[in-house]
Amino acid sequence: MEIRPIADGYAVSPQITPEDVAAIRDAGFTTVVCNRPDGEITPDVQAEAIRAAVEGAGLRFVLNPVVGGAITMENVEAQGAALAEAEGPVLAYCASGNRSSIVWALSQAGTRPTDELIDAGARYGYQLEQFRPTIEQLARR
Repeated sequence: MEIRPIADGYAVSPQITPEDVAAIRDAGFTTVVCNRPDGEITPDVQAEAIRAAVEGAGLRFVLNPVVGGAITMENVEAQGAALAEAEGPVLAYCASGNRSSIVWALSQAGTRPTDELIDAGARYGYQLEQFRPTIEQLARR
């Protein structure tokens, strides 16, 4: 597992396993957000297996599956709500961390400069530039 800090209080990761949860807790995270649909992965790392490990470790689990290439406003709003309701640092995961960085950036539109949102993911190779118009549109809401 590779934790990639995107912003204060928010990090992304490629797929995690139940065995990773103790290290996530020990790193100070209080909420884990699953942005990966179960249809992409084997049962041992599907949402309910991760939920059981996360909640068993005393952390909060949020399920917000994001389909690659089909991000919805419901996904964006759910990610924003997960951050707003978190009582500490949040770790979100998907296949590579890319979708978790995209929904974060979109959910934070208007709270930070667009360049900052795009650059946060770029440090890890996440290409958010294509979302600039959407981020700017959401910032105007």
